[in-house]
Amino acid sequence: MDERWAIAPAEGGGALLVALHPDGQPAGDIVQEADLATAVASRPQVSRWVWRSTAEIYPRLLAAGVRVERCYDIETAEGLLLGHAGRLGEPRSAAAAWARITNQPVPPDPPMRATEPGGEQSSLFDIETESLPFEALLRVYADQLRRHHDTEHPDRMRLLTASESSGWLIATEMDRAGLPWSAESHRALLSELLGERYAGGGEPRRLTELAEQVSTAFGRRVRPDLPADVLKAFKQAGHQVSSTRRWELETIDHPAVEPLIEYKKLYRIYTANGWAWLHDWVHDGRFRPGFVPGGTVSGRWITNGGGGLQIPKVIRRAVVADPGWRLVVADASQLEPRILAAISRDHAFMRVAGDAADLYKAVSDSAFSGDRAKAKLAVLGAIYGQTSGDGLKNLADLRKRFPQAVQYVDDAARAGEEGRLVRTWLGRTCPPSGSQLDAAQLEGPPADEPQVDGRRARARGRFTRNFVVQGSAADWAVLMMAALRQSIASLKAELVFFQHDEVIVHCPADEAEQVAAAIQAAGDLAGTLCFGTTPTRFPFGTAIVECYADAK
Repeated sequence: MDERWAIAPAEGGGALLVALHPDGQPAGDIVQEADLATAVASRPQVSRWVWRSTAEIYPRLLAAGVRVERCYDIETAEGLLLGHAGRLGEPRSAAAAWARITNQPVPPDPPMRATEPGGEQSSLFDIETESLPFEALLRVYADQLRRHHDTEHPDRMRLLTASESSGWLIATEMDRAGLPWSAESHRALLSELLGERYAGGGEPRRLTELAEQVSTAFGRRVRPDLPADVLKAFKQAGHQVSSTRRWELETIDHPAVEPLIEYKKLYRIYTANGWAWLHDWVHDGRFRPGFVPGGTVSGRWITNGGGGLQIPKVIRRAVVADPGWRLVVADASQLEPRILAAISRDHAFMRVAGDAADLYKAVSDSAFSGDRAKAKLAVLGAIYGQTSGDGLKNLADLRKRFPQAVQYVDDAARAGEEGRLVRTWLGRTCPPSGSQLDAAQLEGPPADEPQVDGRRARARGRFTRNFVVQGSAADWAVLMMAALRQSIASLKAELVFFQHDEVIVHCPADEAEQVAAAIQAAGDLAGTLCFGTTPTRFPFGTAIVECYADAK
C-alpha cells in the first residue's frame, strides 16, 4: 500500500504533518509534533514522504539516524513539470508554484550556494526566510498530481518524478557517507609528481624547473601559466598557433613544447587537486563534493564544489577503501548506444544491444563487414551528429541495417532545428528554443541574421539529437541508482560516488561480490522499469578493488 504523508518543518525543530489521499488531498487533520525526526521515525508504515525539498529536510533526518525509503520532492517535481510545459528555467520553488496557482507575482528561486569545503551542510540551497504555509504546500502538491496526469505520458512522467526524488535521497546519503580518501596517499602522490614545496609559497620544485626549461628554450623569461605569454613567445619564434592546447602544441617542432606540455599537465593537478584542495576538501578521511541530481538540462548530475566529477586518473590513487573494506567500481558498458536501441524500438538494434559483450563489434558484424572502428564511428556519429564526410557514408550504412534507430535521432534533430520541444523517454524536456537555457547550450545569445539563425538551428538540432539519448541515459541511471539503494539497504555497504554511467559502492570485503551482483541486477531492473521488456541489456564492467586507480 502506498501510504503517503506530507511533512514540513515547524519552529523549534518540530514538524507539521498529515496523511494524504491518492489525489493529494488531506486524509485527516494536520498535526504538529515537537521533533521532526521523531515524527518520521514513529511512522514506519509511511511508504512515501511528501515534502518541499529533500535538501531542506533529509540531512536533518540522517543526522538523527533516520533513513527514508521514498519521497516526493515538490520542488524537483515542479522543475520537471515546468520543463515539460516548455517553461524550463522558470522559478521552481514551492513558493513560485503557489504564486502561479493564486495568480500572484512569482518570486525568483533562492540562489544555490556552494558546498562548504570538507564539511557537511543542511542544504544545497538557501532556505526561504518565510516558509510557505503548510496548507499552501498541500495545494501545490495536489496541483502537481493533476499536471502529471495531463502530460504526454503520465505514467512515465510520474516515474521520472519518483526517480528524480530518489536521486536527491541518494545524493544526500552519498554526501553524508563521503568518498573514502587517503590524505597520506594524496600528499605522497603530490610530492612524487610536483616535488617539494618552497617556504613562503610559490610553485613547487618540479613546476619551477619546467618553467625554467620553457624560458630557456625561448631564450627569454616566459610564464607558462599565461597562455598569452606563451602564444607571443611562439610567434616571436616563428610559430603561429591559436591556442596552447596539447594537440596544437604537438604539431610544433620547438624545444619548449615538451616541458610546456608537462608543465600544463602538472600545473592542472597543482591548482585543481593540490595541497590547498586537499586541505579544504578532505576531512576525516572523506571527500564530500555536494552532489546535485539533474544539475544539467539533460539530467546528468553535477557537484556543487571540489570538482567531484573531474577526479584525474592519477589522483584516483588517493581514493582508498577503509581497512577490511573494498570499493566496488562499476561503469555501464557502451550505455548511450544501448539507450538508443531501447528508445528507438529498432528491433534489429535492440537484438544487437542484447549482447552483453562488445556492442560495436556486434554492429560491425551486422553492417560493416567486421570493421569495428567504422561501426563505432557510425553509431557515435548518429548520436552526436557527425553527418558529413566519412561520417555521412557511415551513417548511410548504419541506416540500411538499423533504420528505426537512425530515424529516431534524425527526428529529434529535425524537431530541434524547427524549435520544437524534445523529450527523453520518461519526459524530461529540452529547453524551449530561444530561451536563456537554450542559448547557454548553443554558446551565445540568439541572433537575428538569417545566416546566423540557420547555424543556430543546426546547432540546436545537434543538441536535441544527443539530448534524447543522453537524457534518457540519465533517466535510466537514476532508476538504476534507486534500485541499487534499495537492494543494499540491509548491508553495511554505502553508495559513495556516481558519475554519469559509473557508480562506486564502499563495502566490507565480504559484501563485495553481493554488491557487484546487486549493481547488475539494478541495471537490469532499471532497463525494464524505464523501457519495458526489450531484448536490450545494460551490462556493467565491474572491479572490486582497494584503490580507485586500480579499477581501470
